[in-house]
Amino acid sequence: MAGKYTFTMIKPDAVANNYIGPILAKINEAGFRIVALKYTQLTKESAGKFYEVHKERGFYGELVDFMSSGPIVAAILEKDNAMEDFRKLIGATDPAKAEAGTIRNLFAKSIEANAVHGSDSDENAAIEGNFFFSQLERP
Repeated sequence: MAGKYTFTMIKPDAVANNYIGPILAKINEAGFRIVALKYTQLTKESAGKFYEVHKERGFYGELVDFMSSGPIVAAILEKDNAMEDFRKLIGATDPAKAEAGTIRNLFAKSIEANAVHGSDSDENAAIEGNFFFSQLERP
């Protein structure tokens, strides 16, 4: 997936607020092609596995609870320079610090309920995409 693909997840807060369509539209408008898409809900166990990298951090339990609190939308996106371009599109983790027009600026409530996840490296994009999608469901 290196370079050309990245992974995103529309989080429970954004799904609950009916932002799936507007967020996907922003992704398309920014030149990304959605190559895999799934509406699902994480269990506490699966959310814990997905965010295992943060297990030693103080916010891990709250993050697992939040991410398993409602449905999410997982997606693999394609575009040249995908990971970097997507990180710019979503904006800072804190929506109050996110640039105007970014996804988090427009749709997030707080640092915790920040609307979307975006992979932070090509390696993590591959790992995260593999977590949600089988080889038959993805490029």
